[in-house]
Amino acid sequence: MLKFLSILAAALLSGCATMADAGSLADVSVINRTTGERLQVYRHNGRMYVEGRTGERYAVELRNRTGGRILAVLSVDGVNAITGQTAAAGQSGYVLSPWNRAEIAGWRKDMSDVAAFYFTAIPDAYAARTGRPDNVGVIGIAVYREYVEPPRAALEPPALAKGETSGRFSAADAAGAPAPSAQTPESAAQRNKMADEKLGTGHGERIHAPTYSTEFRRLGSTPGEVITIYYDSRHNLIAQGVIPRQAKLPLPFPSGGFVPDPS
Repeated sequence: MLKFLSILAAALLSGCATMADAGSLADVSVINRTTGERLQVYRHNGRMYVEGRTGERYAVELRNRTGGRILAVLSVDGVNAITGQTAAAGQSGYVLSPWNRAEIAGWRKDMSDVAAFYFTAIPDAYAARTGRPDNVGVIGIAVYREYVEPPRAALEPPALAKGETSGRFSAADAAGAPAPSAQTPESAAQRNKMADEKLGTGHGERIHAPTYSTEFRRLGSTPGEVITIYYDSRHNLIAQGVIPRQAKLPLPFPSGGFVPDPS
């Protein structure tokens, strides 16, 4: 049995907005936590990218697009955002109720708090500081449908069913690995790395983000879908051709005044 975390109603967002990627099971966006805006998604060679800026706090917004519960296993820089383990799709994740959505703003420290996600240079990234720098720069979400056991009455011959037989719906499966030990907050010097360095995700200040355990039985052993979003500095995304270079066009009215003599 594995235990998973269910998003508290207080943590859910209201309303509807355009997401970065519309999968069949879930929508995913990356949100700037200072401004509240969703980061623009650039599509390049079949992949999705967002621009990160050193020091900015961010959150991963998930929205369940189905009428049943889903399990979302969140990986940041190749690390499970709940357990701190090197990420695998079959690990612990967040359970979202039908049609609900929520922001995951950091590394899960306990049932009450997370350590803030923020964009930073690789040496300061949590993955690098824990000896796993190879997969910095990517956010992944493995999404599973829930297995629901058919009503018992539907499995029995009608002639043997007397009176009303209520359907029994199973919601088993769930329970987690130990949480990672707290990391020392990053230094100001590390936060001020040049923006054109390759980015990773840091382990920031504590944020109150309560959750609780629930049971969840996956419909299958493989995810229904996996959504992947890459991120890096604007300088690097332009260099890779992800963000188009802006051509410098001649200006028809660059200045005012009268016509001077040529030199």
